[in-house]
Amino acid sequence: MERTLSLIKPDGVKKHLIGEVIRRFEQNGITIVAMKMIHMTRKQAEGFYAVHKGKPFFDSLTEFMTSGPIVALVLEGEDVIATNRKLMGATNFKDAEEGTIRREFATTIEQNVVHGSDAPETAAFEINYFFNSFEIIS
Repeated sequence: MERTLSLIKPDGVKKHLIGEVIRRFEQNGITIVAMKMIHMTRKQAEGFYAVHKGKPFFDSLTEFMTSGPIVALVLEGEDVIATNRKLMGATNFKDAEEGTIRREFATTIEQNVVHGSDAPETAAFEINYFFNSFEIIS
């Protein structure tokens, strides 16, 4: 079994898409083993996206991610990283396949409703950023 982190971003929460995103996970055999709603501080967002520090979009991304609450989830399943990324669609919603979360609900490249880890190493860091071992129920 593999684990990954998914975030429902502030635009997804504001648009009342939490249930829709969770429904898509569960319909595709993904198990949610941890979930919480938080409102990140600027410092927390900068720490989470530290890999992008110095890139032109860093400030706008961290500003957006602190603009409202997010829902952080730990997902578990066979090939869950790949499955989640397929469900999300391409980062640029204009390039995402029909039927994906981003194609249907995103409005910009940053305000694209969801985030998902891209590799096992990234998933491990990102899960630990938001959750401790006592919060993950398998």
